[in-house]
Amino acid sequence: MKLSPRQLQTFAWALSGLVALLAVLAWGQGYSWQVSNSYQLFPLLGLLAFSLMWSHYMAAALRTRFKLDKAVLHSYFEVTSYVVLVAILLHPGLLAYQLWRDGLGLPPASELHYVRQSWQWGVLLGMTALVVFLAYELHRWFDNRGWWRYVQYASDAAMVAIFIHALRLGTQLRMGWFKWIWWFYGVSLLATLIYTYAQKLQANRLKQVAKQP
Repeated sequence: MKLSPRQLQTFAWALSGLVALLAVLAWGQGYSWQVSNSYQLFPLLGLLAFSLMWSHYMAAALRTRFKLDKAVLHSYFEVTSYVVLVAILLHPGLLAYQLWRDGLGLPPASELHYVRQSWQWGVLLGMTALVVFLAYELHRWFDNRGWWRYVQYASDAAMVAIFIHALRLGTQLRMGWFKWIWWFYGVSLLATLIYTYAQKLQANRLKQVAKQP
């Protein structure tokens, strides 16, 4: 079975459109399509950010599987990555703004007090992941450095952290149909990470063998 560059591009765009639509539907149904403040709007941005990043992982894994050039998905990643960046900034930003307007102060204290004490670890998990994702945006300047791989490792861990963060705090994930989709995202993400790292280990072994006299 072969996958052409055009087919991969079509798949990537279609998958991103589908997961974005599912996120909007789950969010809208959760609030009965009645939105009146930022407390109701900010969850959508978190769902969109994770869903789009998940589609990035799926598209990249397919590219690796069919040994296609990285340039094939350059435009796709460039456009959707900017959408993700806006979403991951506005997701906590809108919440922080609404809490500040309501006289609850500034983050991180305001966002920690927004949830019950037993759930605060989920907020801290999200905050940590946000810092990692923002650090990853520096790839435009540093992705050719030897140490950059550690930022990539942290970014992969942050994806898992956000999956858990949403399970703990996401009200939309209490809906029957989207809860199962979210679990599918998590399981497929884990499988993709295992596959990707296995491929990297194999490539490194081949390089070491090639260097031997």
